[in-house]
Order: sequence, then C-alpha cells, then structure tokens
Amino acid sequence: MSDETMNEQASLLDAQTLAETVADPGKRIEELRREIEHNSYLYYAKDAPAISDAAFDSLVHELRALEAAHPEFYDPNSPTQRVGGYVGEQFAPIQHESRMYSLDDAMDASELDAWLDRVEEAFGGMVDVVCELKIDGSSIALTYQDGNLMRGATRGDGTTGEDVTANIRTVKNLPLRLRPDAMGGLSDPSRAIELRGEVYMPKSSFESLNRAAEANGKQPFANPRNAAAGSLRQKDPAITASRDLSTFLYAIADERALAFGTQWELLQWLGEAGFHVNPDVQLCTTRDEVHAFCQRAIERRDSLPYEIDGVVVKVNSFARQREMGYTARAPRWAIAFKFPPEEKTTLLRDITVQVGRTGKLTPVAEMDPVRVAGSTVARATLHNEDEVRRKDVRVGDTVIVRKAGDVIPEVLGPVESLRPADAQPWSMPATCPSCGSPVIREEGEADYRCISIDCPAQALERLLHWASRGAMDIDGMGEEIVARLVESGRLTDVADYYTLDETELSMLDMGRVNKDGEAIRLGKTVAAKLVEAIDGSRTRPFARVLFGLGMRHVGKTTAEALAASYPTIDALRDASEEDLASVEGIGPKIARSVYLFLRTPDNAAVIDRLRARGVNLEDEGAAAEEQLPQTLAGLTFVLTGTLVQSGMTRDEAGAHLKARGAKVSGSVSKKTSFVVAGESAGSKYDKAISLGVPVLDENDLLRIIETGEAPEDR
Repeated sequence: MSDETMNEQASLLDAQTLAETVADPGKRIEELRREIEHNSYLYYAKDAPAISDAAFDSLVHELRALEAAHPEFYDPNSPTQRVGGYVGEQFAPIQHESRMYSLDDAMDASELDAWLDRVEEAFGGMVDVVCELKIDGSSIALTYQDGNLMRGATRGDGTTGEDVTANIRTVKNLPLRLRPDAMGGLSDPSRAIELRGEVYMPKSSFESLNRAAEANGKQPFANPRNAAAGSLRQKDPAITASRDLSTFLYAIADERALAFGTQWELLQWLGEAGFHVNPDVQLCTTRDEVHAFCQRAIERRDSLPYEIDGVVVKVNSFARQREMGYTARAPRWAIAFKFPPEEKTTLLRDITVQVGRTGKLTPVAEMDPVRVAGSTVARATLHNEDEVRRKDVRVGDTVIVRKAGDVIPEVLGPVESLRPADAQPWSMPATCPSCGSPVIREEGEADYRCISIDCPAQALERLLHWASRGAMDIDGMGEEIVARLVESGRLTDVADYYTLDETELSMLDMGRVNKDGEAIRLGKTVAAKLVEAIDGSRTRPFARVLFGLGMRHVGKTTAEALAASYPTIDALRDASEEDLASVEGIGPKIARSVYLFLRTPDNAAVIDRLRARGVNLEDEGAAAEEQLPQTLAGLTFVLTGTLVQSGMTRDEAGAHLKARGAKVSGSVSKKTSFVVAGESAGSKYDKAISLGVPVLDENDLLRIIETGEAPEDR
C-alpha cells in the first residue's frame, strides 16, 4: 500500500475520535488547515486534485471537530469558516484603495483597431498586450493583510463599495490565506493589498438555481450575472454559500505593491497565490494575435462553463499603463472588445395577438424556447403588422433570434431555405381576439386597435394599470384577483375599486377548489389588506391619478407635466387643445388624446365617481414645489431597489428630486448622472457599474432631498 493511499485512509477516521485523542490539538489544527488549503489550491487554482472528494471532506470534518473542541484556536480565516454570521440590514461602506474604473468599449474590430492605433501612437509602435476573457459577473475587491483575507467589497460607485466579507468567505475557490510561497512576489509582505476580480455563477449552477426557483413557485433570475450579484448581496451568508459562486482574479489596486512590473506576471502570481485565474489568457505582440484571440473567444463562447461578453485587452507593462493614464471614467491603457449580439435559431410555432389597455393589438412571436445571451427566450414582440410583413416571418418558419442590447428579445427574420412549403403570410385579424369586435387602423398609424369600450382585455389591463406600482399602487391587487372581480362583474372600471368592502372581497371565489372539493375564497386576512391598500390609494398624487387613468400617449412623465400645469382635474378639463399643446413636452398629438378622453361621457362619469369616492384629483403642493430652488437641474437620476430606511416608494423619491429640477429616468445610460440603489437593487445597478455611473445609497438620497445638493465628489 502506497503512502498516499495510507494517508487518505487515515484521513477517513472518525473526526470526533481524532479530536479527542490528538496529543497537540493546536499543531494538528494548523497542519489540517495547511493541508486543506493546499488541496483547495490544487483543485481550484491548478485543476489538479491530489486526493478524492471524500478524503478532502474527511479532513474538513476532522478540522471542524477539533476547532469545536478547542475554541481557543479559532481563526476567522480557517477553511471551516466559509459561512459567517448574519449580516446586518445594510452593508457597511468600504472605500477602495483606489478607484475601480470602468472600461471603454470597442463594439467591433474597427474600434478595437482604433484603440490599438492609439497605443502604437503613444509608444511609437506595437507593445505587448494581454488578452483576457471578459467575465459576465459582479466585480469584487479583496483586501489581504499579512496574507490573510480581511475584507471583501462590491464595486459600488467605483470609489466606495459594500462590505460583503461574510458572504465572500463562502466562495470555495477563494483562498482565505495567500500561499506562503507567493509572499515573495510582494514588495512589502506586511503591507495590505487590494486584489480585484469577478464573482460569477457557472452556467450549470445558474440552471440548477432557476429550476429550484421555478419548482418552488419563485421568480427565476434573468441571467447568471444578476444571480451572482444578488447572491453576493444576501443578508444570510448561508444562502450565498448555497449558490455555488466562483471567482476569477485579474487585477490589483496598486501595482507598486508587487515585486514585478507586468500584467502577465500578475496573472501568474495570482495563480501561485492560490486564486482561480482564467486559463484563457494570452500575451500578444501583434494586432493579428489580438484579433485571433477575440475570434476564438467568440467561437468558444457557448462551450464555456461560464458567461462571457467580450475580451479585455490591456497594455502589459505597468509603467506604460501609468504613462497612458486615465480618462474621467476609464483607463486609456485597456479596452473591452464587446461581442456582437448572440444570435440563435428556433422554430416559430405561432403568432398570437395581445390586446393592450388602450386597445392596441400587438403580434407576438411564440417560439420553441431557446437560450440567448444568458436567459431563455420563448416570446418576442413583432410590434405591428407592417413589421411582420417587412421581416416576412410566418408560422412554421425557423427564425433568427437575438437580444437587442443583450436585453430585449428580437426576431431578426426567417431562414427562408428552411421554410415549409405551406407557410402562409400573416395578417392582423379583422376582429379583436378578446371581444370579437371590429379592429381599425387609423390613417397614418402602424397599429390596429379594438374600438370596443366593453373589451375584457382592455378592462383587465386598465384595471391592472390603475392598481400598478407606478400608478395608484394598490398593493396585493394582482392579476388573479382583478380577473376574478372582472369575471364576477364586480369590477368594470377603476372607480369600482372604491366600492369594494372587506366582506365581499373575503368571499371572492378564486376559481379553485380544496382537497374536499370546496371553493377556495380570498379570505378575511387578504381582504383586509386589500381594503387598506385601496383606502391608501385615495391620497396618491394627482399626477399618478392622471397616469393611472390610462389616457393614450400619457406616461408618467407626461402626467407629471400635466399636473404641474393644471393642478386640478377641473382646470385640466377646462383647458383647450391649444392650451394643452402649449405645455412643454405635450404637443398636438398628446393634447388631442387628453382633450378627447376628458370629454368622453363614460370617462367623465368615471372621474366624477372617483371624486365622489374621495380619490385625490388635485395637486395642492404643486405651487409650493415650483418655488423650490432648481439646484438639481441638468442632472438625471435613476432609482432602483427598495427604499427601506425612509419607506418611500421610488416614485415618491423621484418626485422630491423633480421638485428640485432633476430628471428621473427609468433606464440607465452613459448620460445618467447618478443611480440611487436601494435594497435588492437589480439590473439597473449592474448596468450603472458597467457604465461607470456613480451609485448612491439611500442615505445619499435623503441627504440630497434635505439639502437640495448632489454629491460633489462622485
């Protein structure tokens, strides 16, 4: 029997017995820690495990038993401390050693060449560059002191991140201590260093996570990047530990902490130190090599076990990096070559028609599910009949699908060579699929509309819109309940909400039966909450009432403009088309829509009933708000997540910002001034990070609202 086999068998002895019998527990604990760390290094960093998973697990069990028996040897960086204690309500801020910059994008080969031209111009010729895969995950900054992991922080706004130390410790391939052999690569081993990389979720783990979510009736994650970011910001580290996160390290905050001078050497050192370093890297000396690396990355994208969205190209020499310097948002010495949008083919099974709350008929492609850019796509809007004909897509076609901006599913067109012989051109139906009424297409418009005021699809959509978060925010009034109320004849228009009482809601038949065959009712508890939410909605701002009415062409911004100019419903009713059209941002088309809506007898009757039921139809604070100094004029804010500390909705917070002259947008772009991230911030937070847009927390928001001044140092 070999020594290796004997050692492995020995490690399988009962952990508790070893804990009770070991002569020098402190020495044994340290030996086990070193052995576990070494085998973790071989497994994760070198992909060359030396012992079986069972033997490794037994070492961990023995160490855990010894540490439990001898708490005096506790060490937060022990391999057993992968799951820490409960994280507080909010993550503490951590200031980065230096700013974590975003990268400028090269959207095609010509833009990549333009950057290479600038590099050559700076140094009088081509210099060595390093090509690395751009991992689609969440950026992380890790601080090590004396070789031990001290802190982990999210990127945040690039200057200050969130303390996620307890969570990052749960990531199995992240060393809690640097390997001793690597300490010689530091210019001063006693100095704290901040290393940087990406936390990601492997594709297989993402698929397993979403299968479990769907099995439990929960909303699946949109893509692995969002799943990784959300997992990293969990309050309970045990949840993070269960998510099977992984890391790739690739950068350091201050290269002067290293005893060498290139990015290529940094990657080698990171691997020696115990980190998981992406093996798909290349030191390139010509632009042809750079192009070839990018092409190989595109070709291998689908086969990789993790998501990538491009290639990062960096000048290799740290000295030359310093010479090229930075712009306001990005290093000049690096570029992110972004992949072209991923395209897939799938079968178009049907083209259905969706009826919106304004009666608009929208054709929708119903396809065999296909995975595109990190998520599964089965439906995509075809916009209108003209667009269907322009693309000439037919039921039965094999169609090409992509995500516009890697977000919105889009059908590009058919693969005509695969078209069935009997495939017929598609036309909009002559009658509404919801109510059977005739549909019309007004001159100069691309859309068909159902003109029936009794259309169930419109009624349901209008009622849901009124109760939605952006409108009257009747919490709990979801599609199932509204649909049952519509079917029962109890809800026909939005004013009917304010005639509902707790008793009748509690008895609402939900259209299902229990195991005894008895009808399932809504119940008293839910009914009481709904009535409370309905009552609360009576006092929503006037602008939200206007938005909730569902007037054609009137979105949130337009509704706010109307309320600002006409702060009562009576003033708005008295306004002429010309008056309305003169309001900034309105124009003749919207003015016509509002004017006709308010003068339609049925609509006027609904508004009168809303007034009689106590719904707010005036904006008493409009005049006061207009007097506030416009200190935020020219700034654009995007709000995401839940505002826990203040309890404000995002719309309420946005109203405060607008009162100071700010613009509040629903989407993040390079022109966005600030993103305000509340709890459970989602994709908008991630996009802000990727674009280098400053991110503020709720405390920052409250300070802005109080003082009227935006941060100067962001």
